[in-house]
Amino acid sequence: MIHPKNLTFSDRQAASAAAKKALLAKLKPKPAVTDPNIEQRKAERELELEILREERRKEREVRRIENEKAAAIRHEEELIDAEARELALRAAQKAARDARYAARKQRRK
Repeated sequence: MIHPKNLTFSDRQAASAAAKKALLAKLKPKPAVTDPNIEQRKAERELELEILREERRKEREVRRIENEKAAAIRHEEELIDAEARELALRAAQKAARDARYAARKQRRK
């Protein structure tokens, strides 16, 4: 840089301060361009999100009800199966007991 000889310290200091201000102004964030419809779009997005949340809540509720019905049906089937096994076990025990009684009668004759 070429400095004229008639510059004083205060002149150089002022030039330096001006250069720093210019550099800071260059780095300063520019004002963002704001969309005039931003609030409306934000409200629309919120409405869409609320609608989606409501749909998902309803779907979860339907799935929960279906799962409860399926669980109730499984429980009833398990009860019926348990009752059938109990009846089969009792029938087998009765048949074994009757066979023992018949064998005992045969031995007495």
